[in-house]
Amino acid sequence: MEEEILTIPEALPEEERVEMSLRPKSLAEFVGQPHVKENLSILLEAARGREEPCEHVLLYGPPGLGKTTLAHVIANEMEAQIKVTSGPALERVGDLAAILTNLEEGDVLFIDEIHRLNKSIEEVLYPAMEDFALDIVIGKGPSARTLRLDLRRFTIIGATTRLSLMSAPLRDRFGALYHLDFYGPEEMSSIVTRSANLLEVPIDDETAMSIAGRARCTPRISNRLLRRVRDYAQVRAEGVMNPETVDAALNSLKIDMRGLDETDRKALLAIMEKFNGGPVGLGTLAASMSEDIATLEDVIEPFLLREGLLSRTPRGRVATKHAYLHLGLEVPEELDD
Repeated sequence: MEEEILTIPEALPEEERVEMSLRPKSLAEFVGQPHVKENLSILLEAARGREEPCEHVLLYGPPGLGKTTLAHVIANEMEAQIKVTSGPALERVGDLAAILTNLEEGDVLFIDEIHRLNKSIEEVLYPAMEDFALDIVIGKGPSARTLRLDLRRFTIIGATTRLSLMSAPLRDRFGALYHLDFYGPEEMSSIVTRSANLLEVPIDDETAMSIAGRARCTPRISNRLLRRVRDYAQVRAEGVMNPETVDAALNSLKIDMRGLDETDRKALLAIMEKFNGGPVGLGTLAASMSEDIATLEDVIEPFLLREGLLSRTPRGRVATKHAYLHLGLEVPEELDD
């Protein structure tokens, strides 16, 4: 296996280096997503048995659930080198052509936010994915001609949080599509425990579950909270990690028992206090909070909907009975049934 797959570049910021060090390197180490792991193991074992690169893989789901991690796991399992880029970074056809022509046999190209590729890049990608060939136009006007370059067989792994924004022709060229879903409490607790062991932080099951319960069912968030609790314990609690330390640390960050942060509560309170519980349009709500609409729709709203604290109706967003109870406010009569 190429060594660079497993090493962490020295130039990365410390926080990102720590995050990368916590990522599992194999399917056996990867916690959760059992359906995805089972099907991926079959795909990879079959490809290794045929001694050929695996098919192109598309991973989709909410942010922070392990799409990038799985891409590196696939490369490691295939003993392949991985190149990493993103949809917004590929601005010109020449950028993609340079990457593709430098790929070796069996290499993995990981494209994050693949739904943000522009059309001209997609057109070049189609023959590359299907025929492992690159069509280049030389010259302009009547004298223009097309040159086809053969590429070494490689694997593209795409990751997206917005599958609906991908064009159908691009989506259909992936041989395997896997949806990553939110993690359960036991899986989250296992992830926290594993990360704590890697960070050499002593932790018991109760403390791990306390952190996991506030992590929004998302591994990336659980790892971030674990590091903040570790810092708090080191500075304020003589290095003791227990549920009381977790409460004190996360309360100082204004993260409550259900994982809501200050912005989440601000959104719910705006609906309750300024708009009598709703319904209120997303644009109006964003303006009342001095917040960006995209942030509300993509970051804040999905978690509140999943927790049953917010309801989306044809007329707008409405705070639910559970939201009033969670924030300790009196439940309106129309909701108290």
